[in-house]
Amino acid sequence: MVRTRHWGPVQSLLVLVPLLVGLPWLALKHQYSLPTPIVDQYNSITSLPQLSEATILQYAKHLSEDIGYRTPGTREHALADVWMTEKAFQLQEECERVVASQPGRKLQCEVWRQEGSGSHRFDMMAAQLYKRYVNLSNIIIRLSDGTDQGNADAVLINSHLDSTLPSPGAADDALAVGVMIECVRVLVNTHGWEPKHAVIFLFNNAEESLQDGSHLFSTQHPIASIVRAVVNLEAAGTAGPELLFQATSHEMILAYSQVPRPYGTIFANEIFSSGVLLSDTDFRQFEYYLNVTGLDMAVVGNSYMYHMRGDLVENIEAGVAQHMAENTFALIKHLTSTNSPLPGLASGYGRPRTVFFAYLGLFFVYSFRTAEVLYSLLFIASCVLVRSAGGPSARGATMAKALLSVALGGLGALIGANAVAFIMQRVLGRGMSWFKGEFEPLILYGPAAMCGALLTQLPLAPVPEKALLHAQLLAYAFLAAAGQFAGVGSSAVFFLSAASTFVALLIDRVTSCLSASTVDDAGMAEKMRDGDAKGAGDRRNKVDKAEAKDGFVSLWTYALGQTVPLLTGTQLTSATLVVFVPLTGRIGSEAPAEHIIASIVAILGSYTLNFTTPFAHRFDLPALRKAVVILLLVVSVVMAVFARKEVFDKNHQKRLFVLHKEDLNTREQHLHIAAADGAPGFDDLVHDITAHFGADGVPPKAVVMDDWNSDWDTLYPFSAFLSPYKVDLPLDPAYDAPWPPEEQFMVSAVNDTFNESKGTRTMTLKIDHPGIMWTVIAFDAHVLEWTLDNSPPEEFARHHIKEASFYGTDVWTVDMTIKSPDVDGLRVNFIGIQEKRMWPAKKAEADGSQAMKLFREFDAWLDEKTGGSVDALLMGCVSGETVV
Repeated sequence: MVRTRHWGPVQSLLVLVPLLVGLPWLALKHQYSLPTPIVDQYNSITSLPQLSEATILQYAKHLSEDIGYRTPGTREHALADVWMTEKAFQLQEECERVVASQPGRKLQCEVWRQEGSGSHRFDMMAAQLYKRYVNLSNIIIRLSDGTDQGNADAVLINSHLDSTLPSPGAADDALAVGVMIECVRVLVNTHGWEPKHAVIFLFNNAEESLQDGSHLFSTQHPIASIVRAVVNLEAAGTAGPELLFQATSHEMILAYSQVPRPYGTIFANEIFSSGVLLSDTDFRQFEYYLNVTGLDMAVVGNSYMYHMRGDLVENIEAGVAQHMAENTFALIKHLTSTNSPLPGLASGYGRPRTVFFAYLGLFFVYSFRTAEVLYSLLFIASCVLVRSAGGPSARGATMAKALLSVALGGLGALIGANAVAFIMQRVLGRGMSWFKGEFEPLILYGPAAMCGALLTQLPLAPVPEKALLHAQLLAYAFLAAAGQFAGVGSSAVFFLSAASTFVALLIDRVTSCLSASTVDDAGMAEKMRDGDAKGAGDRRNKVDKAEAKDGFVSLWTYALGQTVPLLTGTQLTSATLVVFVPLTGRIGSEAPAEHIIASIVAILGSYTLNFTTPFAHRFDLPALRKAVVILLLVVSVVMAVFARKEVFDKNHQKRLFVLHKEDLNTREQHLHIAAADGAPGFDDLVHDITAHFGADGVPPKAVVMDDWNSDWDTLYPFSAFLSPYKVDLPLDPAYDAPWPPEEQFMVSAVNDTFNESKGTRTMTLKIDHPGIMWTVIAFDAHVLEWTLDNSPPEEFARHHIKEASFYGTDVWTVDMTIKSPDVDGLRVNFIGIQEKRMWPAKKAEADGSQAMKLFREFDAWLDEKTGGSVDALLMGCVSGETVV
């Protein structure tokens, strides 16, 4: 190997540039590659059925734009139910025609429209929430061979028809609905396809109301008991391949290995399972109530559009639907085949002890036991390699200093990035300036992290670079083994990096020995020709001593050793930032978004360019000082540029939550305004809104958000993320409620009895809500028992009960027994959304009410004021308080 230690920093970096640029490009190319979209439903050459992205998007567009916002409780939600029911029966008819044309084919297609009511507890964000749903629906299609044996075990494929309040839901989740319809069509029309095991397609119609539809199916449908595994299809974005972020058994991970385009890692699996993301899907209901394993997959790229008006088909990247469809189809084919793991899952499943990850288009799977053996062997081999190095760079004191240097380098990177984060957020007041691009934080925090890492090296320099590489190898190999024995499957990232470093150092050792041997042999031959064997021996000793003192390695060692960390780190960093950067727009103003992103960049950046510290010690101390000065200048310039950037724009919008709320007790009307991010400018925007729409001379009031703030109960428990203001609206003295008294929103107690000896009160709370949806009641009581579940809190506590009902349903109840307090009655806060007063969902049919007139004017003013950089959810609500 060519020795390159005499090259300077600039020349060395220029040699490495193709590697530093080319490998990340290669990794991203593989990570985000999508298939070419298919238009035709049948192949023009073979006439065989094929999955068509054009057809999938046609369904998604019909649901999201022709029908519109399909929030449970709305007319549009009911229209989607009708459309999907008709579509399911059309597929059944098509199936029966196809089977009739192929005598002897064992294929049965069954369709159900399920309707039911129920209740369940939904714990989220440390809050206990209870759900009550009435007359909600699901549409189910089952494909099987029609035999008892074929219907004994089934895989469930799930998506949801509904959309959430502020979004038309093209990607979330009409895209997955279209994928499932296309899978049914292609399976039915694939000549000779006969499922060994059944496949159930669940088009559940109430996910956004906190998973009521999946709960209804899991607890009440007669075929739910045959489900052995679930594949849940979701979307939190509109671009890129769908990510496998939950896999709950070894069997299903192996099943996923059959897909043509895998994209998932144990890293994502463990992050989601940790609860850090505070997100959830229907998968929870299936896992809890059916006790089944499965896979949870979602489109996550460009999640700026998640739960926003921009969730439209036009914003779904070409190839996304094709990617999801082909992977889903492959899973169905495998799970319904003779090689399916479904029968073995009938007796239950164990939590996976499996390492898995997609890497440059390949999918790797191995057990924790295999990982423990591999990682331990690598650590032992690394110790042997380091111990056998010899020379001053391998001495104990030098290695201790090298280990300290590596540790301080990582710590310095973290401190450097967070120091810049602190200045941007607290000093300059320009937090989240990187929000408009998932990779922009790398520009802001990357140089700061590198500068911090190099600053920590100044007191320690010089340290032999070979010792630093050895220290890094030992550290990563140890973290891989120790982490894996602790049950952390993500330790694979340390193994991959350590393995790459080990191979590079081993090759460097071998080539160094060969080089020394060549020099020695040449010198020996020359001296022996002169008859001076002693001189040859002296020369050999000199060469050995020179090599022993040499703490340097070839530049090509860096090229080899950095290859895997660059590839792995690029994939991890991009996948993490794609999720977390847009997420900061909805995690609340109190969350340390700036420091979260800075820390991600520092940690993953240090992993990706993990040879930075050894490389810095390759040169003399003046070169290191010069590098620090240059990086400080770069950091200053980058900060100046980012301090002038606007946080939001039309494609990366701020989320604004606006309630027009009428108090039924006082007849007062207020505008409640909240944001879910910590970006600057919100306070100024609220004051501008108040000046334009509020009562004259009355400033906005900042409101404390807690469990007793009932103004935002329609969004509970997500409301905990909000930073709310309350704005007084001018009240028309002639205004009266637009409904007769007998149709008003009210809470009452019926079947009300007291047991004085036990000190209890038993009653049925009845909530009448004509024309009002997503009602919520909140009260303080010690509940002994109720019909919601079997384990109410065993103390006096605040309770929130949220409702979701099918369009036209206007009454719901809950039976309960409470400890009778020493006060007159139970004080209940209640609130709900008026079905006809949501903007822009009801824009086309505005009823001329005060709320809708205000929303029309507000939306136009806001768009002009902010240049389209703010997306507002506008809801007309009514609320009240009563004692029952």
